[in-house]
Amino acid sequence: MRSREFGRTGRKVSEIGFGAWAIGASWGEVNDDEALAALHAALDTGVSFIDTADVYGDGHSEKLIAKVLRERGGERPFIATKAGRRLPEQTVAGYSLENLTAYVDRSRANLEMDTLDLVQLHCPPTDLYYHPEVFENLDRLKEQGKIRDYGVSAERVEEALKAVEYPGVVSVQIIFNAFRQRPIESFFKRAQERNVAIIARVPLASGLLSGKFTKDSHFAANDHRLFNRKGEAFDVGETFSGVPYEVGLEAVERIRPLVSGDTTMAKFALRWILMFDAVTVAIPGARNPAQARSNAEAAELPPLAEGVMGEIRAIYDDAIKPYVHQRW
Repeated sequence: MRSREFGRTGRKVSEIGFGAWAIGASWGEVNDDEALAALHAALDTGVSFIDTADVYGDGHSEKLIAKVLRERGGERPFIATKAGRRLPEQTVAGYSLENLTAYVDRSRANLEMDTLDLVQLHCPPTDLYYHPEVFENLDRLKEQGKIRDYGVSAERVEEALKAVEYPGVVSVQIIFNAFRQRPIESFFKRAQERNVAIIARVPLASGLLSGKFTKDSHFAANDHRLFNRKGEAFDVGETFSGVPYEVGLEAVERIRPLVSGDTTMAKFALRWILMFDAVTVAIPGARNPAQARSNAEAAELPPLAEGVMGEIRAIYDDAIKPYVHQRW
């Protein structure tokens, strides 16, 4: 597993990480034994970056991670969590020092860490990015030794561009995959100029880019791929990257012939992300050991040919861009 510099933190992380949303909630039934085994398997492959949040299963994801790290001992991987979505209503005022302190303290307890490696504001309202006092609150938490660094998990490129203007922001997490290519246009360059780490989330477009779904695929009632298709629960861009399901299925079939040999579409989609030097780490989820090992294997694939990269861009421009590009 290759590593990349995590911005200006002085730390390196594996270029494939572990996204721990799926082991918390909102992806169908969660089997804790399988989830714990998936985490162990990922760490065994050399994964050294785990991303979670305080609302994934109401802290359940964080507690599972703590259990695995306690069982393993030794050098601890880089753990990133998030705060802010516990607010009953998303307002800038809600991101007060009092509230952020409470959220951070809860995550510290759940993760069994005195100092959190990274706390990310969890998809806050756009207006928040124009309020320096919120970032000053995070500076206070750093001064108190409760967090080592902070960043943001953004929905829109506009938000990401604003976030990197704050000197304390060391990372931006943003949706980036073959179906969400807008960050390439300006954000990647700006982040590199500021030496800000980029965490690519939803790297498989909620599984669409795994190539395993059809129009007849069924999702459980507690799976966001069913209950959030129109943004009923949170930003629709988090589900299938905001691409209408049937449109995404058609685009996947255009991509499929580009996948050579015995490589899976999921590995191919992850390798596409790693072709961009601005990306620090991609964080696919895994709910069992086989998925975790498969995700890690994507880092072993050879670079994609220039012609293949061009084909992916053409498919995006033709089939996907009208639905997502200017929205996020």
